[in-house]
Amino acid sequence: MKPPSRPVDPERARGRAATSRDCGRYERLRREDVHDGWDLPEEGGVFRTEVSEEVPRKVITYVRSPDLPFDRSLNPYRGCEHGCAYCYARPSHAWMGLSPGLDFESRIFVKPDAARLLEQELSHPKYVCKRIHVGGNTDPYQPVEDERQTTRSLLQVMQRFNQPFSLITKSFRVTRDLDILGPMGRENLAQVFVSITTLDRSLARTMEPRASTPERRLEAIKRLSDAGVPVGVGFAPVIPGLNDHELEDVLKAAAGAGATRAMYVTLRLPLEIKDLFREWLEDARPDRARRVMSLIRQTRGGRDYDADWSQRMKGTGPVAQLIATRYRAAAKRYGLDAPQPLLDIGRFKVPPEFRPQMDLFDGT
Repeated sequence: MKPPSRPVDPERARGRAATSRDCGRYERLRREDVHDGWDLPEEGGVFRTEVSEEVPRKVITYVRSPDLPFDRSLNPYRGCEHGCAYCYARPSHAWMGLSPGLDFESRIFVKPDAARLLEQELSHPKYVCKRIHVGGNTDPYQPVEDERQTTRSLLQVMQRFNQPFSLITKSFRVTRDLDILGPMGRENLAQVFVSITTLDRSLARTMEPRASTPERRLEAIKRLSDAGVPVGVGFAPVIPGLNDHELEDVLKAAAGAGATRAMYVTLRLPLEIKDLFREWLEDARPDRARRVMSLIRQTRGGRDYDADWSQRMKGTGPVAQLIATRYRAAAKRYGLDAPQPLLDIGRFKVPPEFRPQMDLFDGT
């Protein structure tokens, strides 16, 4: 039996999507907030973002998911301050003994040696170049990037090696790195997807509280396109009964801003996400909560989630089929149905300063 959720005072969670701080699924003991009768100021307060450092041995993660179009990824951070209510990456915080709820969006881990580690991995004699996807489990341009610039340092390394990469973000901050993305995009070494789930500022504010506004994301698409970066729009996730009615409008707006491709993913609610999303939905849209959850289950065979590789990204059943039909029609109508071009892996080259010493004399 699932233990009751651990709700947090709404004033403390102001500006966050999650409303609870349950322990992760690996914890044997639960934390409980107990009022001891003393109303001391330091006991409350709004949740502030805490940034910690972690020192991994490697930064490239190799994935073997048959429904993903890449086999390796880079995540500059762990956790994400954007705090999207639906984020499928939230359960990863349980590996740190932290809550996939409020901790995921307020306890951020940075990798200070990420660029050096990437240099080591790319220059390894056995490394075989393929596209690296940046941002599969965190947003590389979340607010902490302003100060830490971990993502920028990784892009600089990939630029030196001509390492092709794709990137997905919800942040206008991506335009800061046009000096790297522009040249690499024009040389078929980089492509970017900007995720837009809604054009409704009110919904975006509650569902994705610290991500860029929909207008700023459209502006990011325009600036990327103007700089020569192949840019697409991700209408992800599609939440039936909540934002699915905006599918055509989002694709039309993105195409008008310069997007040339599109993709979508139906809402996924693995592990702790199903309860966190339901809590958010009942708080933010109580009038729609039951209807939305019913439609979600109709895309997952009557369950909150189905992890079957063959259908987890799109779902099954009449509701999922209708979304797919509408998406295909809209993508074709707005010229967003071109296949994603393959990036150029043939130009990858280890710079001389990273080669083994003997290679300096082989004339290559």
